[in-house]
Amino acid sequence: MYDIIIIGAGVSGCAIARELSRYQLKICVLEREADVCEGASKANSGIVHAGYDAVEGSLKARLNVRGNHLMESLCKDLDIPFERNGSLVICHEEASLPKLQELYDRGLSNGVQGLQLLTRKEVLTMEPNITDNVVGALYASSAGIVDPFLLNIALAENANDNGVDFRFQAEVTGIHYHNTEEVYDLIVNHEEMLRSKIVINASGVYGDYVYQLLFNPYDNIHEDPINRTLTSVNNPYHITARRGEYVLLDQTAGNHVKSTIFPLPTTVGKGILVAPTVHRNLLVGPTAHDIQDKEETITTAIGLQEIREKASLYVTNVPLDKVITSFSGLRAHEEHGEFVIRMEQDYPGFFNCIGIASPGLTSAPAIGEIVSDLVMHYLSKTNEAPVLKEDFIINRIGTVHPPFLDEKERQTWIQKYPAYGNIICRCEMISEGEILDAIHRPLGATTLDGLKRRVRTGSGRCQGGFCTPRLIAILARELGVSPKEITKCGGGSIILGDLKR
Repeated sequence: MYDIIIIGAGVSGCAIARELSRYQLKICVLEREADVCEGASKANSGIVHAGYDAVEGSLKARLNVRGNHLMESLCKDLDIPFERNGSLVICHEEASLPKLQELYDRGLSNGVQGLQLLTRKEVLTMEPNITDNVVGALYASSAGIVDPFLLNIALAENANDNGVDFRFQAEVTGIHYHNTEEVYDLIVNHEEMLRSKIVINASGVYGDYVYQLLFNPYDNIHEDPINRTLTSVNNPYHITARRGEYVLLDQTAGNHVKSTIFPLPTTVGKGILVAPTVHRNLLVGPTAHDIQDKEETITTAIGLQEIREKASLYVTNVPLDKVITSFSGLRAHEEHGEFVIRMEQDYPGFFNCIGIASPGLTSAPAIGEIVSDLVMHYLSKTNEAPVLKEDFIINRIGTVHPPFLDEKERQTWIQKYPAYGNIICRCEMISEGEILDAIHRPLGATTLDGLKRRVRTGSGRCQGGFCTPRLIAILARELGVSPKEITKCGGGSIILGDLKR
């Protein structure tokens, strides 16, 4: 029996969990994958948007601006990298300048600080690699970049430090509401039942599917493994998976632009961006294509060609010969284009937090706040208002990376902890000590991808070509399992399993 169950351990679910962990409540986060940050949050550009794009007066606009305001202090508390590098929306046609003015005016209406309309000369002075045909740009000094994986992971770790349970490979397959008791039974993996007074649905592209379980309780839904989109006269929500493909360039390309560079936005998104990352790579993408399959995170020749062609329209000489990997992710696009954050009227204590597409990462701190406020308001009406913890842990201490220390500190640290002197990932200079910390810290890594997102092993030029065998050996040793049991990302993604003939 829990006070609150949160479905989904993406950045929204973990931000909510951290905010609610301030109270004396029994909370559990259920995640169907093997780790946090396995859905939309794992394929994210890491852009902290300023807030000029969302429609005035919308919840999306309000949470974007609030999330941007909270991000810097949150990242300090969680000990993760954050940088306000600014963003530019590039206009290269005189006829489109009024659209730039519209974005500027909308940004002011949304409360965005630090907006400027720049001339061609000002743009090229700021960013010399913008194409010569630029006629103007909108500059937002409040925009920034963050490590999207570490933000998600750090929120989860901090929530766990504050008493939140996390259960992985725990898929919710049925929900039943007992209206006489005002509690919910959740069926997990078709067999186990958990009970909770409050349920928060933060399940990404499956948000409509999970809500549908309320109308078809106890596993009565036929599951199509390719397409779990469900229809019902009772379900007002329909979420489409919008696939975005990216390419990531080597760190030698990271200084090609300083700001995050956007084209003028369209009806399907903000367009293909060119941006540095906090780790000094260069990121280009994403595309935006609506697809039926909520699992199809492939990359395509057509998508990569689109990235190449569209990026070159406003940034010159993007060094695409330095691409080290490509990937794609799915955004949870709700058909009305707005965040859905509310308690459902017919189901007291059931809160939907769905349709959290871009700027979902930026909005995450504010989403945590607003959902926490809604839950507290509901509980206050039931005479069960929880008490704030006096011992809430606000800070998280991140993993030490010796190359970031000065020479004296580095030598002292390695003498004290010799494993930090044993380099395992040569591209990113990641030591065995950092890998051990990633495995043994709260909600520690159990997979290769879990290590990659926590300490960047396998993120460099060789993409794990050198370090993967060593990482498998370390994971197996520390987890007490056979190397054949180590996976890329849980489930059936075994690396060294016996070949089936």
